[in-house]
Amino acid sequence: MSQPYDFSSLVHSRRSVRKYDLTAKFDHQVVTRALELAALSPNSSNMQLWQFHRVINDDKRQQLATLCMGQNAAKTANELIAFVITPDKWQQRTRINAAHIREMFKGRDDKASKRALKYYEKLIPFVYRNDRFGLLGLGRRLICTFLGRNKPMMREVSKADLRVCLHKSSSLAAMTFMMAMRAEGYDTCPMEGFDSKRVKALLGLKNSDEITMIVSCGKRTDEGIYGERQRVDNQEIIITHA
Repeated sequence: MSQPYDFSSLVHSRRSVRKYDLTAKFDHQVVTRALELAALSPNSSNMQLWQFHRVINDDKRQQLATLCMGQNAAKTANELIAFVITPDKWQQRTRINAAHIREMFKGRDDKASKRALKYYEKLIPFVYRNDRFGLLGLGRRLICTFLGRNKPMMREVSKADLRVCLHKSSSLAAMTFMMAMRAEGYDTCPMEGFDSKRVKALLGLKNSDEITMIVSCGKRTDEGIYGERQRVDNQEIIITHA
């Protein structure tokens, strides 16, 4: 195993690698550990509406690489990981969370316990339930707009807003995964360039599932990093409200 990084060094060391060394030894157990850490990532309401699809098989990996527009980062990878959101599992996850809340607050009848249980039994179904045409989401937006006239109110409650929310959670997991891989001396590249329809068919995903990104893994080559990292000036993006 490589020497551990302090966090600052880890962040500076992580790069999006476009070409890997296929002759280098690759430990697939590192991916297992990194995905287990990714599963601990923060996510909206602890709903965990994600799946991490590992593609290890050579034939399937090359098929997926082709569907990633033939990018070198995909073609030379030892593994490809698809980070997927699973909106249709919201009812199952709601029941799991509600049961956990009941167990945590067992024997209590205070406001905090009642509020936590109400969150999963009332609010989450209100926000997560959707129809094919998004009409329920439109109704929620109208309700929140009306209630928000005189007090702070959550505005992002449509079906489209929920998709954004789930992809944000999935992205947090992907970032945790990439940092965990780098901490063990391996490299990654997050890719958004792929044929989502064909990838879903290849991975056996449901129509309601969506792919946030596909992350390739391997050991970097010198030509796998295109140049020095470039970022805009921090003064342009870090805004302080003192």
